[in-house]
Amino acid sequence: TSTGIVTFAPGDKVAWSPSILDSRATTGGYLGYSDTKKYTAPIVDRNDIRIMGWAPVTMVSLAPDSHASAAQVASLLNEIEPSITAETIRTGMAAAPGTDYTVVSLRQEDIEPIRGMLETVPGISLTEQGRLITSDPRIHSPAFAGLPDYWNERLTAGAGWALQVINPSGTFELGGREPESLRNIRTTIDVALQAAAQNAVDAQDAPATIVAIEPTTGGVLAVAQNPAADAQGPISLTGLYPPGSTFKTVTTAAALDAGLATADTPLACPSRATIEGRSIPNDNEFDLGTVPLHTAFAQSCNTTQGALAVQLSPEAMRDTAARLGFGVDFHAPALTTVTGQVPVTTGGAARVEAAIGQGTVTASPFGIAVMEASLANNGQMVLPTLIQDEHTTSDQTPDPLPAETVAALRTMMRETVTSGSASSLADIEDLGGKTGTAETGNGPAHGWFAGIVHDIAFCAFIEGADSSGPAVAMSGQFLRGAGEALTR
Repeated sequence: TSTGIVTFAPGDKVAWSPSILDSRATTGGYLGYSDTKKYTAPIVDRNDIRIMGWAPVTMVSLAPDSHASAAQVASLLNEIEPSITAETIRTGMAAAPGTDYTVVSLRQEDIEPIRGMLETVPGISLTEQGRLITSDPRIHSPAFAGLPDYWNERLTAGAGWALQVINPSGTFELGGREPESLRNIRTTIDVALQAAAQNAVDAQDAPATIVAIEPTTGGVLAVAQNPAADAQGPISLTGLYPPGSTFKTVTTAAALDAGLATADTPLACPSRATIEGRSIPNDNEFDLGTVPLHTAFAQSCNTTQGALAVQLSPEAMRDTAARLGFGVDFHAPALTTVTGQVPVTTGGAARVEAAIGQGTVTASPFGIAVMEASLANNGQMVLPTLIQDEHTTSDQTPDPLPAETVAALRTMMRETVTSGSASSLADIEDLGGKTGTAETGNGPAHGWFAGIVHDIAFCAFIEGADSSGPAVAMSGQFLRGAGEALTR
């Protein structure tokens, strides 16, 4: 309703009362609006095993003037979290002077045995709050990093609201809407495979990772890193390294597709060869003489691959890699990844080096796992996903590899395990794979093994392992430890 213009004299004030808004509002009262959310929906694995959920935690904080308490707090917390020391606490406090420093947030089962002792520490404060946390501290993964934001987005999308009159004497509801009850957020992770992968990488001192993908769906089954890898970030998903001989899968596929050879074509495998000015040796300079391509692949002959590569077009390896998802950029909800880079090689030494996964070719463990999954998916590039019922997009939609190329590669990979460079895994039924040793130029070589078994494609990587042997052994520990999870 319009009442016209009211003119005020200097010093005049509007006569105001909260009851104008609602008759129940009193002096000192106000209207309050808030979102309301149901925090009950957990994040689960593909078998509905709980991965993360909303739970009470206790924040352990120190006041700004409590540097003297750092050692006492560290002694109480170090057994729960070994990374907490008096030095790390003092460093954290110094980085944020004048404010309380949160040392750690603890689950109920961790805080209760030491709560009484912590409460006696000068300057300590213990604050209870809710938080999305992993249900089992032993089940953790770089792949989980994007899940809290995804969970919050789902929670916000289904949020309700409440409008209240908030008086000094009490609160009255004016109206609102109940939040939606969300379904469990189901991921593609398999907790049993994740645990087996974690156990395998944790047995390594050097940075080590395992990534596993389901070829028929593109679902990410496991992503595991050990603490040495964690110190460098999510290297399993975004770290880029020369892939070594695992890249021979691409080189061989390109050669087969171009008609340069078949699996049975006799090819030379000398101990060392100079090709277009680049001298390349085999590992320990082994010499097989003239052997079929499938034998050269299984035994990982660098010299054979280099000779094939110089007959390929400049784009052949790049385009073949893309058909297997290697070098493709994927956009998957809640998952940040990089697969790798395969530049166009104009010839000469650059193409010879690229043929054996050296030079300017780089790959992430995730990228190699995608490559293996795409090969296992009848040569059709998979779209990797982490959240079931979500859709992944890519910046390329390449054609699949020909069926005969896929069949030949799968047979060669099986031979690699039964009688080739990964024969220590010959007891694992139906496993096929490719070993890789990647020179770095300034340190020990990286070790790789990429494989396919049943409906699981995976990549194992150990930084600075000096050969593929440790990655092969780690793969065996992973696969043997997975048990029934390999076939269900």
